[in-house]
Amino acid sequence: MSANHYYNAKDLAKFPEIGRVNKDLADKFFAYYGAVMAEGALSEREKALIALAVSHALKCPYCIDAYTATSLQKGADEAQMNEAVHVAAAMAAGINLVHSVQMHNKIDELSI
Repeated sequence: MSANHYYNAKDLAKFPEIGRVNKDLADKFFAYYGAVMAEGALSEREKALIALAVSHALKCPYCIDAYTATSLQKGADEAQMNEAVHVAAAMAAGINLVHSVQMHNKIDELSI
């Protein structure tokens, strides 16, 4: 990683400090997060792949680093991880494109 990268990878380890001012809310978040990411109807590997895809869609380098490592630890391979990222990319493209219907509606409205 470049020395003048906007994000500092070491800051990921500081994430627990979000409770610095309001420990009660941070504790509630971490309890919720832990429950969501635990094995359930989806495996921990599947949840890690979803998190990796969302990390890319929302463009969070901290999350990309964390969920790349977690996906590998939970048994995902590079091909599965790459496919998850492509699913996120395809969804983002589709979400952007479907909004062109709004544009079409406005064009139709103004053309009357």
